[in-house]
Amino acid sequence: MKWRREQYLDLMTFGHAPRPMFSELFGPLIGLAEEWRAQGATEDEIAMTGFDWDYVPFVDCGGICGPFNVPDSVVLEETDAYRIERDYLGRTVKLCKGTATIPLPLDFPVKTMDDWQKIRPLYAFCEERIDPGAVQRARAAQAEGAIVRCEIPGGWDTARELMGEEAACLAYYTQPDLMHSILETLRDTSTRVLERVAEKVTIDQLYAHEDMAGKSGPLIGPQQVTQFVAPYYRACWELVSSRGTRLFNQDSDGNMTAVINAFLDCGVNVMHPFEPAAGMDIVAVRKRYGNRLAVLGGIDKHVLRRSKAEIDRELEYKMQPLMRAGGTVFGLDHRIPNGTPLENYRYYVERGREILGLPPRDPAARGWGRMAL
Repeated sequence: MKWRREQYLDLMTFGHAPRPMFSELFGPLIGLAEEWRAQGATEDEIAMTGFDWDYVPFVDCGGICGPFNVPDSVVLEETDAYRIERDYLGRTVKLCKGTATIPLPLDFPVKTMDDWQKIRPLYAFCEERIDPGAVQRARAAQAEGAIVRCEIPGGWDTARELMGEEAACLAYYTQPDLMHSILETLRDTSTRVLERVAEKVTIDQLYAHEDMAGKSGPLIGPQQVTQFVAPYYRACWELVSSRGTRLFNQDSDGNMTAVINAFLDCGVNVMHPFEPAAGMDIVAVRKRYGNRLAVLGGIDKHVLRRSKAEIDRELEYKMQPLMRAGGTVFGLDHRIPNGTPLENYRYYVERGREILGLPPRDPAARGWGRMAL
């Protein structure tokens, strides 16, 4: 089912949505398509369009808050197995073609305040960050039922991209002025972009990518969130929420339990993808935070490689009435892993629809959008 803007906003703010929403958030990992073709998958199933997933169209707002006017990447070496490039930040990055879609940085450009000042112009505000034509197209798409989204750079993610995880974690203690400077620049640029865009179109969803946690918890704690990230997040959220924005969605893998409260205090009211393998449980989150936090995902992707009885138990628990009362997009907690039998995935789709009271999927229906974005 294709959802309209108003329906999706009502769902995610615990209003009167037409029914539960069941979607595929991310799609398959590299290599799964070949496995499924060997098991008889149709090309529509490979493309995800054959599963009749719920989705709502998203459109970017027309303003860019992240790095801008960046240099093109330069390929340094390429084989059938990998590609090494110099990227837009001047990093040497390596992409392993058979297993990854995101290249791994081999070095980082920022170690000191002087390093940051050299690269800071990529993050500084300029009027060219706003594309008036794109803003108008976003407004027109919104009138047709699309969600207008604006992405702001992650408060943690930006430091990690510039410095690497270890150096960024240490810098909160050894170079706090550097961390404040990075975040103050993000705040200045993002709020100025948001202010100009919000004059022309209502931004429905603010979005930040962080990926700041693993199985043992987040790489920074609530104190660092409050001291460093919160002023940036709050400035952005207060500006757009006063202009009608209703959703602030944060993307982070891993176990975010220790910092959920801190981010809620910053304005975040939607999070994803809630990985059970990292200890996240959307039912426990709902019981603790109620209507303060909407969720996307949370269904254990690894269960799909087990028995149908285990799939049943996972779905019956995650799709219980508490979670069907709004504020949830039901879906897997990340990409569909290799080794997932096509038969099990089809069963997961049909069984989930049955539990949620949805009609059987229509093989003739088409359309799929990554709901997490």
